[in-house]
Amino acid sequence: MTISRRQLIQGTGAAGVAVIGASILPKAASASEFTLRLHQFLPAQANVPAHVLDVWADTIEEESGGRITVERYPSMQLGGTPPDLIDQAIDGIADVVWTVAGYTPGRFPRTEVFELPFMMTTAGPTSRAYWTMAERHMMDADFAAFKPIAVWVHGPGLIHSADPIRTPDDLSGVKLRAPTRVTNQMFSNLGATTVGMPVPAIPEALSRGVVDATVIPWEVVGILRVQELVENHTEFPGASLYTTSFIFGMHQESYDALPADLQAVIDANSGADLSEWAGATMQEYDAGPRQQAVDRGNNIIELTPEEVDMWREAAQPTIDAWVAEMDEAGMDGTGLLAEARALIADYSA
Repeated sequence: MTISRRQLIQGTGAAGVAVIGASILPKAASASEFTLRLHQFLPAQANVPAHVLDVWADTIEEESGGRITVERYPSMQLGGTPPDLIDQAIDGIADVVWTVAGYTPGRFPRTEVFELPFMMTTAGPTSRAYWTMAERHMMDADFAAFKPIAVWVHGPGLIHSADPIRTPDDLSGVKLRAPTRVTNQMFSNLGATTVGMPVPAIPEALSRGVVDATVIPWEVVGILRVQELVENHTEFPGASLYTTSFIFGMHQESYDALPADLQAVIDANSGADLSEWAGATMQEYDAGPRQQAVDRGNNIIELTPEEVDMWREAAQPTIDAWVAEMDEAGMDGTGLLAEARALIADYSA
């Protein structure tokens, strides 16, 4: 028996996925009534496009009865750079985008609570907490200019470096690529020289010596072949040094232009279940690239609990500074941090 992609999603506990496009095409030009342009920054064969976005897009096409076609544009094929993606969704250059919240630093401040040091270890429950927080605090603020479909985080973030890094002191003088404003602040506080860049730029930066180290989850290592560019990987067993907040969002007018029954397809395939499934799926693909690094004989540095505690203590000022910054801006950083931690604990139980 063939298992449909819809069944695959339901089998992992998600409600499904969906989107509708803005461009209304003549029926003579297309069998579908609506075309959705999905734009994102990774190659089509990367895990998120192949195992999350394509599943979502195929589900939409199926559940719309063929009335929607989802055109997939990987690797920024519609133009621009990764930091442009969210504005492309707002302006209608793309109908749907998947992007990193931190590619536009400071624009989505409340999402940063999930990127703080040692907030999470499991991406699925944390992603559900992220959606819950978005519903409570972000829809009319951070996300008001577009329609959120899902939000999620990746699995435990770790350090990949040319030279071994075991203690925070080992970061002194290291040129390190970090993904977001919060992680850049943390690694700067710990003594590294941080260099911001989107994920696709990492391999060239490592090979040219622009950076000595990068922080990404194992899942991303494989598609970038980072295990061939550095020999050391610092893990935090039972913890996560950091994670990254993602946004899967839609041009609001593309949604509004749809008839009610197709809007219902989107709504049925958006939200907490999709967010949790997407995060869990990303973390599921951590294992393969890690094994590739092991097979190459790379140095997997597994920190002891005492060593992890040393990093926790060193990273605490980053958390304190973020809370103070949010409190001063009237966003109740104290409350956001406490609420996010409580939701993660609740959904992880």
